[in-house]
Amino acid sequence: MSVHTDLTAPAGSRGIDEILAAARSRLTRVDAAEAAAAQRDGTLLVDIRPAAQRAAHGGIPDALIIERNVLEWRFDPRSDARLPVADRYDLPVVVFCQEGYTSSLAAAALQDLGLHRATDLAGGFAAWQAAGLPVTA
Repeated sequence: MSVHTDLTAPAGSRGIDEILAAARSRLTRVDAAEAAAAQRDGTLLVDIRPAAQRAAHGGIPDALIIERNVLEWRFDPRSDARLPVADRYDLPVVVFCQEGYTSSLAAAALQDLGLHRATDLAGGFAAWQAAGLPVTA
């Protein structure tokens, strides 16, 4: 008995490469040096990586840790589950993941909530670390 798998994409569906490109087309992504300068000027750096990645690779000092699965609830100013800091739509936020892919999708989701200044760190934590910027163990 064989199992038949239909690999024909459903009408209207998009592949992840298309979804990522659409998300990034809306963002003004920042590099590591720009993210560091923005953080010094009061922008929130938000680490959305799972605990295992943070443990394995380290973190960015003073970054806010909000795992990806709850990000929208914590940053939607209308949400009962929002963080106290997420009380306005012009909040400057730079989201980062390990390599800068998931963070692009996450930043676009924050923009969908109305946080028009949300963006992400191109290259993610790996780019920050490669730039020689401070990291925590």
